[in-house]
Amino acid sequence: MFITFEGPEGSGKTSQIIPLADFLREKGFNVVTTREPGGTAIGEQIRDILTRLDNTSMHPRTEILLFLAARAQLVEQSIRPHLEQGSLVISDRYADATLAYQGYGHGTDLQLLHQLLNFATGNLWPDLTILLNLDPENGLQRKRSEGEWNRLDAYELAFHKRVWQGYQELAQQDPQRWVIIDASQPLEMVQREIRQVILERLPDRFVSNASHSR
Repeated sequence: MFITFEGPEGSGKTSQIIPLADFLREKGFNVVTTREPGGTAIGEQIRDILTRLDNTSMHPRTEILLFLAARAQLVEQSIRPHLEQGSLVISDRYADATLAYQGYGHGTDLQLLHQLLNFATGNLWPDLTILLNLDPENGLQRKRSEGEWNRLDAYELAFHKRVWQGYQELAQQDPQRWVIIDASQPLEMVQREIRQVILERLPDRFVSNASHSR
């Protein structure tokens, strides 16, 4: 099963994925976590280019292609092989981030992006996507307070509001895949909701395999 986490900056994806993975492993599941961009040696090098604050001259098309390159490598080197081995794969962002950030944020044609994403991923899309929903202003304040700030964070607030709106529309378009969770709640409450959603959505074969492995 392939699970992705999406959300605006500062929504707490990384903070939630770590305890979630530990919880699922304790229950006997084989869990692999990864992140975008990154997750491979090549992807991490691309991540550095994309996030460096001194790369302010980067054109949106360049940004798109770099994200796609990192994603293609991640899918073929890590995500697809682990899925074929029967693992639960959890990714901190994936293809929907391109639709939200480069599509809604930058105004790139969404149909074109879908075609590029299908090419880059080999038509691999998540089984479940959890949207950690948070007002973009609050999210950016969180990131500043944590001392984390990169080139994408530094886009104007209007850009981040378009990204947030894009996520709302993507979730509305595919309600069977997307689950929206209020990320403004205390971390423990958010984690509890995430665990409940995932345990309810896991296919029977995963639950059975986990039971046998304990």
